[in-house]
Amino acid sequence: MAGCGSPGGGSDDTAPAPKLTVAKKAAPASIEVVAFKGGYNIDFYQSAGKAFEAAEPGMKVAVTGDSKIWEKLKPRFISGDVPDLVFPGWGMDHWGLVEEGQLFDLTEAMNSPAFDGKTAWKDTFDEKLLKLGQLDGKQYVLPYYVMVYGWWYNPDLFAANGWTAPKTYSELLALCEKIKAKGIAPLTFQGKYPYYMLDGFLLPWCYSVGGGDAVKAAQNLEPGAWKSPAMLKAASMIRELADKGYFQTGATGLNHTESQMEFLRGKAAMIPCGSWLQAEMKDVMPKGAKLAFFLPPVADGGKGDASSLLIGIEPWMVPAKAKHPEAGIEFFKFMTSLDQAKAFVKEKGTLMAIKGSDEVEMDPTLKGAADAFKASKEVWAVQYRQWYPAFNKKLEDAMAALLNREITPEAFCDRAEAAAEECRKDSAIPKHKH
Repeated sequence: MAGCGSPGGGSDDTAPAPKLTVAKKAAPASIEVVAFKGGYNIDFYQSAGKAFEAAEPGMKVAVTGDSKIWEKLKPRFISGDVPDLVFPGWGMDHWGLVEEGQLFDLTEAMNSPAFDGKTAWKDTFDEKLLKLGQLDGKQYVLPYYVMVYGWWYNPDLFAANGWTAPKTYSELLALCEKIKAKGIAPLTFQGKYPYYMLDGFLLPWCYSVGGGDAVKAAQNLEPGAWKSPAMLKAASMIRELADKGYFQTGATGLNHTESQMEFLRGKAAMIPCGSWLQAEMKDVMPKGAKLAFFLPPVADGGKGDASSLLIGIEPWMVPAKAKHPEAGIEFFKFMTSLDQAKAFVKEKGTLMAIKGSDEVEMDPTLKGAADAFKASKEVWAVQYRQWYPAFNKKLEDAMAALLNREITPEAFCDRAEAAAEECRKDSAIPKHKH
C-alpha cells in the first residue's frame, strides 16, 4: 500500500474516495481516536474527549497514541480495522492513502454546521491552511495547530552583547563574526534530520532570492528547478556559512533535542526550528533560558517578499472504513471550536488553524511567531516531502553532504536535480501540483 509502506508509492488505478456528509449531529457512539504523541503530547485531546462526553451525552471517546503511532496504524489500514479519527503525524503518507481511497472526502462535510451551529464548519478555519489538506480541490486532511518556521535566539544573550537579530544575509555575516569572536558558535542545527536545514536555510533563501515561483517550480518538479540560479545561490549561502566556521562543530551528528539543548545552554547563538521549540524543550530547558523568534535573514537584493513565511500543519483525517466516522467528525468539530482552540493556544503555546484563536493571552515566546504570521503577505508550505518521500530522502542526503563540505553548491544542485528527474520520470508515482 502506498500510504502504508512503499515510499513515494502509488498505483495506476486510483481508488475513489468516499464522501462523508454530516448534515446533523451524529448518533451516540464510542469513538476511537489515535494521535501522534509528539511535542504537544496527547493529554489535551484526552481532556477534550472528556469535555465532549459531558457536552454530548451518550458519546464515549477513547484517545490513545505514542511517538511512532504510524507504525501501529499501518497494519490497521491494511486490515481495515481503523479508528474513527486519526492524527498519524508525518510518518505516514496520507496522500498515498488518498490515492488508495483509504480516506473520506470531507468536502461536503466542511459545508455542514460547525459545533456551535452558527456557521459552516469550513468558515471557522483559516482558508489558506485548509488548502494544505486539499488535493484537486477536495478536502481530505484537516489542520489543527499551525507550525511557523524560522530562527530562534536568546534575547538576553543578544542584549548583553549589543547584538540584534539580523534581517539580511549581509547583516547575518557581520553578526556571526562578532559571535564567533566571543567563543560562541553562531549557529547550530539538527544535523541528523537534514530537513530542518532544507526548511530553515535552503528553501527560505531560494524563496528570498528568486521569489515564490522558484520554490513552487522546485516542488512541482519542473525541469531545472532544483538547479536554478535561485537554488544555487541559496546553496552557496549555506556553504559560505560552513566555510567561515559559523556552524557549531559536530552539529551534523546532533539530533533535534541535542542541538536544541546546545542552543539553550548558550553553546550556540541561533538555531532554525519551528514554533514547537519551546513546547518540545520545556521540560529540560535550563533555568532562565529565553527564546525569541525571527525570520531567516533575507538575501540582499532578492526578489522574494521579506515577510514571506514558511508554515505547516499536522494532518487529521477520517479513515474511509471507520466504524463511526460521523461521530469522529463531530468530536473534531468540538476540538476545533473556538473555545477549545483558544485553550490549546494557551496551554500548548502554539498557533491554531481556527480564526480568532490567537485572541488570547499567549506565552511571550510565541508572540514573535504570531506577529510574523499576522504580518506575512505570503505564506507557503513544504509539500513535496509528503508527496515524494524517496526523492526527499535523496535531497536530505545531499544537504548533509553540503553541510559537511563534502560537495560544492553546484554538486548539491546537480544531485537534487537528478533526484527530481528520477522522480519526474517514474510513472508509478502520482504527481501533484503545489
